[in-house]
Amino acid sequence: MSRVLIIGAGGVATVAAHKCVQASDVFTDIMIASRTESRCKKLAAALKRPVQTAQVDADNVPQLVELIKSFRPDVVLNLALPYQDLHIMDACLETGVDYVDAANYEPPDVAHFEYSWQWAYRDRFREKGITALLGSGFDPGVSNVYTAWEKQYFDVIDTLDIIDCNAGDNGQAFATNFNPEINIREVTAKGKYYKDGQFIETEPLEFSKMFDFPAGIGPKKIYLLWHEELESLAPYLKPYGLKEARFWMTFSDNYIKHLEVLQDVGMTRIDPVIYEGHEIIPLQFLKALLPDPASLGPLTKGKTCIGCLLQGSKDGKPVKRFVYNVCDHEESFRETGAQAVSYTTGVPAMIGAMMLATGTWKGPGVFNMEEFDPAPFMQKLNEYGLPWEEIVY
Repeated sequence: MSRVLIIGAGGVATVAAHKCVQASDVFTDIMIASRTESRCKKLAAALKRPVQTAQVDADNVPQLVELIKSFRPDVVLNLALPYQDLHIMDACLETGVDYVDAANYEPPDVAHFEYSWQWAYRDRFREKGITALLGSGFDPGVSNVYTAWEKQYFDVIDTLDIIDCNAGDNGQAFATNFNPEINIREVTAKGKYYKDGQFIETEPLEFSKMFDFPAGIGPKKIYLLWHEELESLAPYLKPYGLKEARFWMTFSDNYIKHLEVLQDVGMTRIDPVIYEGHEIIPLQFLKALLPDPASLGPLTKGKTCIGCLLQGSKDGKPVKRFVYNVCDHEESFRETGAQAVSYTTGVPAMIGAMMLATGTWKGPGVFNMEEFDPAPFMQKLNEYGLPWEEIVY
C-alpha cells in the first residue's frame, strides 16, 4: 500500500499514471504534478479512479520539498525533463523519499549526457538510507534488465547490441515521437561505442547497417548512437569478457533528410542567438513549431521493436540470443491515449516505482537497473503490457 508522486504530465507520465491506476493493489494514492496543473487535471480526468494533482516547478527545490512533505509519497517518479533530475533528487534527499527516473541528467546548455552527475549522489543517498533508481524506461531501463536476464545463458559475452526500432508512421512531414528538444539533441550529438576496454567517439550517425526485425517489421536501416545505458552496462559485463557494446536506432530517410537541412541552417543549435533584440535558442524555437508528440497518438500506426542482441559462448559453444518486445502504436493509444514510444517508456517507469514501493528492489544508494534481480521486473513486463520474446539463433 504505497503513495506515488508522478512529476510530469507528458506522454510518458500519461502511460505511467494509467498503469499506476491499474496497479491499485500497490499504489493506493497517486498525485500528478507539473509546471502546468491544467495538464495534470486533464490527465487525471482520463483515469479510472480519482487522483490528486498539483502545480510544481521542478527546477525549484524548496517548492518540490514542500509538495513532497505535503503529499508524503513513498516514491517520487520523475518523468519531467532530464535537466531537472538533480533538483528532484535534491528534494528527495531532503525529504527522505525514494526516487525513480527514466532518463539520466543532461545539462540544458550542453548536448551531453552521462551518469556522473547522478552517481555523485551515491554516498548521500546511502547515508540517508533511501534508494535512487536511474533510467527506468525502456532504453535505458528494460534494456539493462534484459541484459541482466540474458547473462544466465552465457559464460562469455563478446558483444552487446541494443537495437531500437520505431516502424510507426504518423503521417507528418517531420515530427519526433518524444520531446523534440531532447530527441534532436540526442540524435545530432556525436556517437560513441565501447570496444576493447574503451569508449570510441564517432561523428553523428556515422555508422549504419541493416537489421531484420521480427513480427513482420522486416529489414530496416539502423544507426549507431551514444546511449546512456552503455556507460553502466560496459563495466557490468566486463567480467564476462565484453569486447564491444553498441546502441542502434532506426530513422527513416525522410527524418534524416529533414534533420540534415535543419542542422545546415542552424535550427538545431542550443546556444542563444539574438533575433529582433530578443535572445532565443533555435532548437527551442523549432520545438515550438513541431507537432507536440502528445498529439501524435491518434495518428500513429505501426509497431516498435526494442531489444538486446547478445553474442558469446556457453560451455565453449557459441551462443547468440535476441530478447525483445514488440509494441503496437494503435493498441497503446486505445489503452492509454499515448503512442507506443510513450507506452514503452511509461510502463517500465511504473514498474520501477513498483519495485521500490513493494521493497522488491531495495537498498540505500543510487543504482542502475542491472544491479537488481531482473526476474521480478521481467515478470511485471508481461503482466503490464510489454511481453518479451526471445530468439535463439
